[in-house]
Amino acid sequence: MKKNILLSLLSGLLLWLAWPPMHYTTVFLFVGLVPMLVAIENIIQSTSKTKGKLIFGTTFLGFFVWNTLSIYWVYNSIKTAGTFVAIPVSFIPYSLGPLLMATACWLYYRFRLITNRNKGLIGLVCFWMAYEYLHQTWDLSFPWMTLGNGFAVTHQWVQWYEYTGVYGGTIWIWTINILLFLIYTGFSEAQTKQRRQQLIIAVTAAFILPLSLSLYKYYNYTEQRDPSNIVVVQPNIDPYSKYGDIPVYQQIQTLTHLSDSLGQVNTEFFIWPETAIAETINEDQIRTNNYFLQAQHFLNKYKNGTIITGAETQKYFTTRKTNTATAIQGTDEFYDSYNTALTIENSAEVHFYHKSKLVPGVEALPFGNSLSFLKPAFQYLGGATGSYAGQKEPGVLYAQSGIGAAPVICYESIWGEWVARSVRSGAQFIAIITNDGWWENTSGKDQHLDYAKLRAIETRRWVCRSANTGISAFINQRGDIVQQTKWWVRTAIKQDINLNSDLTFYVKYGDYLPKTASFLALIGMMFILVRVRRPNPSR
Repeated sequence: MKKNILLSLLSGLLLWLAWPPMHYTTVFLFVGLVPMLVAIENIIQSTSKTKGKLIFGTTFLGFFVWNTLSIYWVYNSIKTAGTFVAIPVSFIPYSLGPLLMATACWLYYRFRLITNRNKGLIGLVCFWMAYEYLHQTWDLSFPWMTLGNGFAVTHQWVQWYEYTGVYGGTIWIWTINILLFLIYTGFSEAQTKQRRQQLIIAVTAAFILPLSLSLYKYYNYTEQRDPSNIVVVQPNIDPYSKYGDIPVYQQIQTLTHLSDSLGQVNTEFFIWPETAIAETINEDQIRTNNYFLQAQHFLNKYKNGTIITGAETQKYFTTRKTNTATAIQGTDEFYDSYNTALTIENSAEVHFYHKSKLVPGVEALPFGNSLSFLKPAFQYLGGATGSYAGQKEPGVLYAQSGIGAAPVICYESIWGEWVARSVRSGAQFIAIITNDGWWENTSGKDQHLDYAKLRAIETRRWVCRSANTGISAFINQRGDIVQQTKWWVRTAIKQDINLNSDLTFYVKYGDYLPKTASFLALIGMMFILVRVRRPNPSR
């Protein structure tokens, strides 16, 4: 029992050491799950009468260590609420992922009871990918720890994400870990020399072939020249001071001054961060809003320029048009609130995109009103608190020139397929606007930046990232960070990026891998249920 716990903890530590933003240790991803698999095997081969419970508890412990050490910054972002509130709320993201991971391992054990080890290990990969896909689609979504994200620092290794997305990385990691596990267990089993040689050849090929393909693509990838001049602004306004302490007009002055410091005649986009306009705006009256007009006035000298900026907006209705609409007390009216990206240009045209991958608790209470008692605690996570509305489809924000940008607001940048759908709709580059200041100077901001590199590879689009307090950056189509700012400085950067209209395989077909794995996992669970209902008397 103690040995298995130590093996589980070792897995957790190895995965943490491999995780972004740590450099030079990514290779630990390929061995980090081996101790966990050995611990599971030890339990399966034991005489315990509670093998399922032991597997669940043992694996949960290791995954909890990995998750907690990797996303410790969640606590950092809510500690202003006080320790009494911050600790239990932090345990939700710390624990929820590990619970799902441990469930995948438990399902592997149950599936193996009715098959064999090799088929069971294939089932394990499917169960794991099904958990990852669930964790990016349900109301408590938090796909931050998807295994394929682990290559965000060594993006040169996974240029084939343009075909598979991050789930290809998940399969790669599991494949090598499983092969190494089989080699290790063979030393204590009656494994033939030929079988061991086959496994060694398989694990060598599984590592070298994808890596070689990726490095070949990386060093031979050439962008088609189609330049567009972009300015990214980092105003560095304390997120806890921007609402009320600093006048909105003064914040916009800062944004326009920084934009003007680098703007040139041919600048086509000025990108400002999430909620850069720190006042709630009625979308139907935006063209007469003073802060909108202040920003638009700045564009007088940039006739072809378009601002993409974050803002909080609302729409008003005379009937409850949506499930998220809030009634206005004492009236027959309703309104929806949005975390918005919008365009400002030298015309009356205004385009809106409403953030749709909403942070559970912060921007949308999961599962309706059932968790409403947590709302006071969630407000400390950052951003504006409330039940936001979104939109069903990703958007594209077009400039006067016809150039399309994929608007990605903060947390949305870890959804590969969501961004890909925007690109499929016509976006020629990706504009990420975010406010990472809530997390303070922790690895959270670095992970968030690193993950953006994967979106560039999946879509073969430049990423222009505007972060209120940093880190802002330009990322090319290979995933290289070409320019980046420092943390907590007021600055702006500009870059001639190359637009792209070609569609990658991943952009066309999205998350086909986890969808297929989820289907197979459901079939596997059906077999498990049938076996539970009709137990084998010989077992």
